[in-house]
Amino acid sequence: MLVVISPAKTLDWQETGVETTTPAFLKDAARLAGHARALTLTRLKALMDLSDDLARLNRDRFRAYADDPAPESLRPAALAFAGDTYRGLEARTLEAEALDWAQDHLRILSGLYGLLRPKDGIQPYRLEMGSRLKTRRGETLYDYWGTTLSKALNAQAEAVGTGVLVNCASQEYFGAVDPKALKLRVITPQFMEVKHGRARTVSFFAKAARGAMARFVVEHRLTDPDALTGFTTGGYAFDPEASTPDRPVFLRNYPEG
Repeated sequence: MLVVISPAKTLDWQETGVETTTPAFLKDAARLAGHARALTLTRLKALMDLSDDLARLNRDRFRAYADDPAPESLRPAALAFAGDTYRGLEARTLEAEALDWAQDHLRILSGLYGLLRPKDGIQPYRLEMGSRLKTRRGETLYDYWGTTLSKALNAQAEAVGTGVLVNCASQEYFGAVDPKALKLRVITPQFMEVKHGRARTVSFFAKAARGAMARFVVEHRLTDPDALTGFTTGGYAFDPEASTPDRPVFLRNYPEG
């Protein structure tokens, strides 16, 4: 199976000791960074609804973006992102063999880089997939990436001999994957909290659970979609009655405190 997750707005730029690899779409990343660099501070702030401080930080990041960066300035993507999903993934604690397996089976959707492997070296950035960054390809990043990401996922799935993609990304990011161009069966796990007898999705918990599901796939080297139902991290349990084959539902009691 392949698994896709979203990136994060926050970064952890500590040294990792992991040698980085080269992202597949570096030319596209440089092109998009150039478009973002050309924006005024006001426009960049509006593009991603940033505070003044964050707008300045990201303006400076785009100004510093290098087409040929020094290796020491890069961090492996799965270890550099630090949001809720990555608290579930806990990539820094994966064994080396698991991280090597993830390099072939885990992908991170990125507004700037398109598609990243766990060890792909990134420069510090923030560019959300839903951003309306205008380029020659259209008005948004969805227009920019078009069918590119779907075709790349198809190719990687063929390389590892699978026809299944486990979607642990957000709607914003998976929206960049063109369903008409994607040739894979997509399974999208749902994580819900039960309180007073009612199940509902809580974004904060669902993001962490999606990361934990990605880790579950990686740690156990899963190839059979049915094995996803064995996920119990964080107290979740598979609910067969609420599930469909491509939408497995996992429930747990709402955490207290």
